Order: sequence, then C-alpha cells, then structure tokens
Amino acid sequence: MHGRILGLAPVVLLLAVTACSSAEPTPAASETATVRFASYDFPENQILVEVYAEAARREGLPVSVQHGVGTREVVLPALEQGVVDVVVDYLGTALTFSRPSDEDLPRVPDEMHRVLQQTLGGHGVTVLDLAQAQDQNGFAVTRAFSAEHGIYQLSDLAPMASQLTFGGPPECPDRPFCLQGLENTYGLHFRDVLAMPSRAATVEALTSGDIDVGLLETTDARLAVAPVVLLADDRSLQPQENVVPLVRSASLDHWGNGLRSALDAVSARLTTDDLVRLNRAVELDGLTPAQAAARWWDQR
Repeated sequence: MHGRILGLAPVVLLLAVTACSSAEPTPAASETATVRFASYDFPENQILVEVYAEAARREGLPVSVQHGVGTREVVLPALEQGVVDVVVDYLGTALTFSRPSDEDLPRVPDEMHRVLQQTLGGHGVTVLDLAQAQDQNGFAVTRAFSAEHGIYQLSDLAPMASQLTFGGPPECPDRPFCLQGLENTYGLHFRDVLAMPSRAATVEALTSGDIDVGLLETTDARLAVAPVVLLADDRSLQPQENVVPLVRSASLDHWGNGLRSALDAVSARLTTDDLVRLNRAVELDGLTPAQAAARWWDQR
C-alpha cells in the first residue's frame, strides 16, 4: 500500500538481511547509536511512528526513523532480525500474522496481547502496552449505492457480489481480514478485483464508479468529506486492532526503562479520535506525518 520509489532501497536491504539462514539477530554497526523506528508503507502508520518516535526524543533518546519500509512480511522479520528496533502495529493483525495456522485465537484485547507477547517473546520482541486507539479494516460503498440497493451491512452484499467490482490494496487477496475474510465469513465472491495504489485512489474509484466496494480503514479522514459510507461488519470479521508498539527486547535492555516508559506513555493517552485527527491533518490538510505528530504533541 502507498509504495513509493523512496521505499525500494530499504525494502531491498531488509529483504536481503531477513533472507539470511541464521535465526540469530543480525548486529549492525549503528545498533547502539539510535533507536531505529520503521513504519509500514501507508500514511497512518508513518504518523504513528512519528508520534511514538517523538516520545523517545523527549525522553532524551537518539532516534532515527525509516518510513515506507514495506508490508508486514518485510518489516516484522526485520524487527526480529535486529535490523530495526521499534515497529508500531495493530493488535489483531499482528497476532494473526504471527500465528497464521492458529484458527482459535482470542478476541479480547488483553488475551490477544498476552498471546502475542508469548509468541513474539521467543523471537526477541517485546509487546508494549496497548493504546485505546484502534483502526480496523472497513469496506465502503457510495451513499448513493447504499441507498439504491439497500446495502447497509456486509452481509447485504451477498446476493449481488458476483456482479460487483472490488478495489483494495495489492496484498488484499492474501489477507485474512480482507478478501479472504470476505469470502470465508460472508461468502462474497466479487466479479472483479482491482488493486488500488492508495486509499485516495480507492475513494476516487468508488465515486467514479470504477469499483463498487472498496477497502477503507475505519479512521480514514476521507469518510468525513467523501460521499461514501462504511458497511457494518455484522458478522464480526475484524478483530480488535488496538495500536501497539513492538520493540526489540535487546533494545529495551540497552536503552533502559526510558524507552519503555516513553512509548507506554503515548499508548496511555492516544485515542481513536486522535488517530482520526492525525489522519485528517495529513490526508486533508497536507501536513507531513512528522508535522502532524508535532502538532499532536504541541496540543498535549
């Protein structure tokens, strides 16, 4: 999602490192020089990384940030291998990704957190406190489409899905909470599936009629201004997706309690409303992720 040319070099580097056969973390010459934050390749995660990185800076820690590194398949192995130190993730997706063969995962956040820590702890990763803020996958149609066909929840799409075009990120067909989940939980098999390069492109495709249904996260700022509406997830496909920092355990040991307390303090105050406002600052007001994060901190 939201891949840019500037992200290609770090992706190649991380792929090369994480493809090593050794399961031991790969030490880097700069390992103790900075706390290395890395973001996924979409704006909201870049904003979150800037918010948490600023907390570390205010604690007096040296920080470096690499944005748009790639998808979870690239970034989480890089964290486990010691290429980066901090990743800001989403609880349900991170848990499912870390335990892909487990079909009976918990759905309560505290239990999800416990299982995720048990799973990643053996890979040298510590799961810090959850934020109240969360952002789930959502599926949108235009308001006109909803009214014309009486479509208000995902199950309403079943009788006509085979006549519709779906638009989502390129990795959507391989994600359990995207197309796989729509097929398995709702029985939705769309006529056509188009890869969307960004959420802005998804909204444009919906309003132009190029697609009928599109993936938009529940905190997307465009939901407040575009003529689109999210369909209710009436069969609870989406898990709880609380924002949660994942940190190399060795980095916590190296930097002491300051790093943990700084990141936990952000999670203690970050709300879903905050996340919507941060997204609006970038997607609608034109701020960079760093500028949006700075404004959030200035308003504390």
